Amino acid sequence: MSEFMDEAKKLASEHSDLADQGLDQAAQVAGEKTGGRFDSQIQEGEQKVEGYLGVQDQDAQGNQDSSQGN
Repeated sequence: MSEFMDEAKKLASEHSDLADQGLDQAAQVAGEKTGGRFDSQIQEGEQKVEGYLGVQDQDAQGNQDSSQGN
């Protein structure tokens, strides 16, 4: 299974924008399915997966960039 995870990390790093978009969409669907009751846990899980795969959260990164310009 480690070969699978290594390949997943490689692909995620090569296509970090798509990986982030997919994780965001999965988190959104999970939030909708649970009625928002577990939003903090879902967001925490999304962040852990992004960290494991080495994917930067494009939404958070964009917010940091815009706040630095002020």
